Amino acid sequence: MSTAYDRFLALHHGPGFVMPNAWDAASALIYRREGFEGLGTSSAAIAWALGVQDGAAAIDRATAIANGTLMARATGLPVNGDLEDGFGPSPEDCVATVEAAIEGGLAGLGIEDTTADPAHPIHDYDAAVARIRAAARAAKGRIVLTGRTDNFLHGRNDLDDTIRRLAAFAEAGADVLYAPGLPDMEAIRAVVRAVAPKPVNVLIGPRSGTVPFATLFAAGVKRISLGGALYRHAMTAAVAGARALRAGDASFLAGAEPGSAFAALIDGTARRTT
Repeated sequence: MSTAYDRFLALHHGPGFVMPNAWDAASALIYRREGFEGLGTSSAAIAWALGVQDGAAAIDRATAIANGTLMARATGLPVNGDLEDGFGPSPEDCVATVEAAIEGGLAGLGIEDTTADPAHPIHDYDAAVARIRAAARAAKGRIVLTGRTDNFLHGRNDLDDTIRRLAAFAEAGADVLYAPGLPDMEAIRAVVRAVAPKPVNVLIGPRSGTVPFATLFAAGVKRISLGGALYRHAMTAAVAGARALRAGDASFLAGAEPGSAFAALIDGTARRTT
């Protein structure tokens, strides 16, 4: 049987796949039940669930990786860890994160060029490339490394610099390239061309408006992730339920998945892990 690493890597060289970002064992098991072949964690979902801010160095390496390990053990699926900036500014910090992710049984991980410093949110180019180069050396043949630049998430709407960074990450050894928040389909196509033949991940779709996933795959995208969107979707249902309860109406609960469905999910997990 192939390893989780091999299975996850192979998904990036097929026609394209959707990678839901789960946040706990139950959500991961739901996506497994519905037929998804690989999962991601979400740094935003972990942070919000613990009542802290995302991207502010409020979650430590061990907590983030344990979340992915939980999902991998529960589902048996390859799991990609959303591991923010690698939990430290130096290349050595990124290497430590790669090693910990491998030890935790993750099939992939992403490392961003963010700093968690609002005054200087993105690492300078040379430092960003050095961090990915060190991570790639540690990851090679052991875990799928995604090199990510968050320019567009921090108001640095510079496509040329974004492509320059992604191309350098690819040259440094990253297996997958990712720039969340790309403005339109032409920008997505430009990124795909710049790093080919290495696979590209896109967050849901362009900021100009959602498009069918088939359109993204036709443009050469190999992986579509959801970030914190699925957690926000679940919490939106929680908000609606809370408002209905305050109004004295519990009728919305009639449409909830029965407890027996969750019991069946967890029972299957117990059989797989014993």
